[in-house]
Amino acid sequence: MPQPDHVSALGAPDAASLDEDIQQVFSKCVDKLGFVPNVLAAYSLRPNKLRNFMAMYNELMLAPSGLSKLEREMIAVVVSSANHCYYCLVAHGQAVRALSGDPQLGEMMVMNYRVAQLDPRQRAMLDFAWKLTKSPEVVTEEDRQALRSAGLSTEDIFDLADTVAFYNMSNRMAIGTDMIPNPEYHGMNRPEPFLPPPRE
Repeated sequence: MPQPDHVSALGAPDAASLDEDIQQVFSKCVDKLGFVPNVLAAYSLRPNKLRNFMAMYNELMLAPSGLSKLEREMIAVVVSSANHCYYCLVAHGQAVRALSGDPQLGEMMVMNYRVAQLDPRQRAMLDFAWKLTKSPEVVTEEDRQALRSAGLSTEDIFDLADTVAFYNMSNRMAIGTDMIPNPEYHGMNRPEPFLPPPRE
């Protein structure tokens, strides 16, 4: 059964009607991915908010940080798992598959990150991301100290909290407007079906 066939419940303007800078971004997306991510199309309903969203995303996810790009995508998926955000689970689950080369890791992040064999630093980051999402009122200095003990610097902790906060906001926008992920994401970065060797 296919997923709903819309960008969001609020629709999206015709790309040809958008300002040139946004059309250029969309063109780059088509060149790189083969499609315009629906989150960008949905945000184009409010062009200045789209520009701000892209600037924040680029700073959080692509700028230099003590957190690797893969770790930041893992954080995005764990936050989205806690929030049951369909759009972000599909889109960022694909990014984890792409960056790690491991489709199983992508599935574990989506379903239950605790199943994954992570190093202590990554486990501490994702535990913090989950807690800050599900029970932010009980986060204390003890939680930040646990991150320091796992090897995170002060700047790393800032970037971690910033990434968690961004995806909590993004999840709520996606859910609130019923954004639907591009169907292409589902099949990306998945290997050919694995067939176990025949039994002798």
